[in-house]
This record gives sequence, C-alpha cells and structure tokens, in this order.
Amino acid sequence: MKIAIQGEMGSNSHMATLEMLGSADILACSVSAEVMAKLVAGEVDGAVLPIENSLHGSVAEHYDLLLELPVRIERESQMHIRHNLIAMPGVKLRDIRRVMSHPVALSQCRHFFAAHPEFEAVPFYDTAGSVKHLMEAGLRDTAGMAPELAATEYGAEVLMAGVEDHAENYTRFHLIRRAEAAVEDVEVEEANKVSVAFAVEHRPGTLVDALKLLAAADVDLTKIESRPVPGSPWEYVFYVDIRFADAARADAAVAALRDHCRMVKVLGRYRAAETNLQEINK
Repeated sequence: MKIAIQGEMGSNSHMATLEMLGSADILACSVSAEVMAKLVAGEVDGAVLPIENSLHGSVAEHYDLLLELPVRIERESQMHIRHNLIAMPGVKLRDIRRVMSHPVALSQCRHFFAAHPEFEAVPFYDTAGSVKHLMEAGLRDTAGMAPELAATEYGAEVLMAGVEDHAENYTRFHLIRRAEAAVEDVEVEEANKVSVAFAVEHRPGTLVDALKLLAAADVDLTKIESRPVPGSPWEYVFYVDIRFADAARADAAVAALRDHCRMVKVLGRYRAAETNLQEINK
C-alpha cells in the first residue's frame, strides 16, 4: 500500500505505519491537510494520522478532516511514545544551545527543559524533520527531539533517551481510507469499536438524551469530544468512540442516534487497539 503521513521519515507516524502494516510505500507530507488531499484524490491508498495523545490530548484538526471528507477509519494502533535528544555525530550535550521539535513533543518534555534552562526550545513542523534539518544544515549547537528511528534514518546520534515527562506516554493513530475502499470481511468480524460524529438540536437536554440512547443500547462510551460548528457560534459537533460486544448493539446505537440527531456520520468501525503496559517496564 502507498500511505501518506504528516511528517518526515523517522517520525512517530512512520513508526505507527510500520506497526500497523508491516511495510508500506510511505509518502511524507508537511501538513495533515496535504495528507488527506492526496488520499481523497486517489494519489495514495491510505493515510496514517495521530488522533489522540495520552498526555497532550486530542488532535482537533484531524477530527475536523474526518468529518468533512469522504473517508473512514479502517484501523487504529496505540504506540508507546519516546522522545530522544538527537544531534550530529560527535556533538556533546555541552555543545547544545537549542532543541527543535514539534510543539506537541516539546510540551511533553517540560521537566527536561526545566532541568536544562540553558536550552532554548524551538518549535518545528515535525519531530523527525528537526533531525533531518540539523543534519542537512550542519547545526552543531542544535539538537532535535524525535524518535530513535529518526537518528537511524538521517545518520545522527542519540544524546539522551527517553526525555518525556511520563513513561506512560501513548498516541493513538488511525489508518484512514477513502470511504468507497473495499472493507475486508475479517475487519468486519473483528470490529469492536465505532467512531461517530453527531450534532443535536440546540435546545436543553438534547445532548443528555443522545447519551441516554447510547446507554440504552448497552454500548460503552469510551470517549466524547466536541468541536465548534463553523458559522454557528456556540454550537458543536460531538465525536464519540463506542466499544460494543456485538454488531447488533453497535447498529442499534447508531440507529438511535440517527432518529434523535440532526446529523450523524459514522467515521469508522474497526478493532480497538489495546495498550501494552509491559512496554513501559522494559
């Protein structure tokens, strides 16, 4: 498969793609909108994007893209995230003056920067991209904060490993396909999670009633997220993740929402990823 990702080779999205698919022809893109545009245009078979981090929270832009475009979630993975301080070969920690990385990665390493006030945190468009840039530019006073794979990809060296604030740092990624892409029977059989976007009438009690319908369908609401409706101040689209024991309950939950809500879009039905807590104890 040809897969588009946001970020450079060696990024967490690159690693998540390999984890989900084993191997793929990866197309690196600068921004998520470009990733999804290439998917919708048929230039790639799929896209891998992060949807939520256990420390930073949800990636709001990606919820918007899932709602707006004719795409669906086919699969998800849950990856243990480690941030590493990476520099050019031969560079020592005492040589570093700046640390570049994606703003989300920088925000997950606040304790590191508090312990090293001599380092200037510099936002960059991508974790692995920061390593690529410092290697191409020959920056010996600058380090990137990225996965270890980025050091391997660009011939750099890890100065410090695991500088994130918390060991229990996970990101959920989605494999996204065009809406019309064929669904394999095994994916339908193994599915135990459905992601749905819905909007209710703007009057008292409508959201509560929608949630009661989900409870009555005997499904497990594992996440709820709200995003503003463009052009309608203080109105929202709600995104929910629902775990279910069997397909009939999922169908009943979605049907109940359709009867109650002014808009419902099923974003995908797929197998839920499970957290491997053993990884953090290695």
